[in-house]
Amino acid sequence: MLVPKLLTTMRGYRRADFLSDLSAGVVVGIVALPLGIAFGIASGATPEAGLYTAIIAGFLISALGGSRVQIGGPTGAFVVIVSGVISAHGIEGLAVATMMAGVLLIILGVARLGGAIKFIPFPVTTGFTSGIAIIIFSSQVRDLLGLRMTEVPAEFVAKWQSYAAHLDTVNPWAVAVGGLGLAIILLWPRVSRRLPAPFVALVACTVLAQVFHLPVETIGDRFGVIHAGLPTPRIPTVTFAMLRELSGPALTIALLAAIESLLSAVVADGMIGSRH
Repeated sequence: MLVPKLLTTMRGYRRADFLSDLSAGVVVGIVALPLGIAFGIASGATPEAGLYTAIIAGFLISALGGSRVQIGGPTGAFVVIVSGVISAHGIEGLAVATMMAGVLLIILGVARLGGAIKFIPFPVTTGFTSGIAIIIFSSQVRDLLGLRMTEVPAEFVAKWQSYAAHLDTVNPWAVAVGGLGLAIILLWPRVSRRLPAPFVALVACTVLAQVFHLPVETIGDRFGVIHAGLPTPRIPTVTFAMLRELSGPALTIALLAAIESLLSAVVADGMIGSRH
C-alpha cells in the first residue's frame, strides 16, 4: 500500500526542518508561478489556467507523492502536447485526456512498470528533451521579437517561414527586454544563488518596462485582468466518441508524465542516497 512520504517525514520533524522547508517552498513558489503563467500561455490556454495548474497540482503532488524531496510544478515538455489537444478539443478535451492519463498511470503503478525506466537509453531522453526545447523556443519567437502577426502556423518549418516574412515588424524594445531577461537568468547565479535568477529577471524587466513606459506588449494587454481565486470545479462532458479520439493524447500524456517523473526521481534518489 502506498503511504505518502509526507506522513513518514513528519516523524521526528524538527523546527530546523520546518525552516529549511519553508525557505525551499518560497523559492519553488516564486519560480513556479511565473513559469505556470508562461506555460499556460504557450500551451494556448490562459494565464489563469497556468496558475491553477501550478497551485493545485503542485500541492497534490507534494502532499501525496512517494519521494521526500521531489516537488511538482509546470514542465515545458508538455507544452507541445497540451497545445495540440487544446487546439483540437478545447479545454474540456484536455481535462478528459488528463483524467484518462491519470487512470493509465495508476494502472502502470499497480503493475509496477516503473522499473522499465532503466531500459530507456540516455540519448533518447536527451534528444527528446532537446527537441521539446527547440519547439518551445520556436513558439515564443514572435513575442521575443515583438513581431506583428495575427496567427502563427503550427508546423515547425511553416512557423519559421512566417517569422522570416514578418522580420520587418521587429520591435527593438521587445528584443532589448527579452535579451535583458535572458542575460539576468544566465549571469545572476554568479551574483547570488539565494534568489532564483528567473524571479530576478521577471521583477527587473517588469519594473523597467513600467517605469520607462516601454512600448512592449504585456500579459494584461493581451489577456486582460487575471482574476484572483480558484475556479469552481466542474465535471467535463464526456462522450464515447471523445474518449476514442482522446485515447492517443491520453497515452502520450501518461507515458511522458511517467518518464519525466521517474527520471527526476532517479536523479533525486542519487542526490540523497535513497530509493523509492
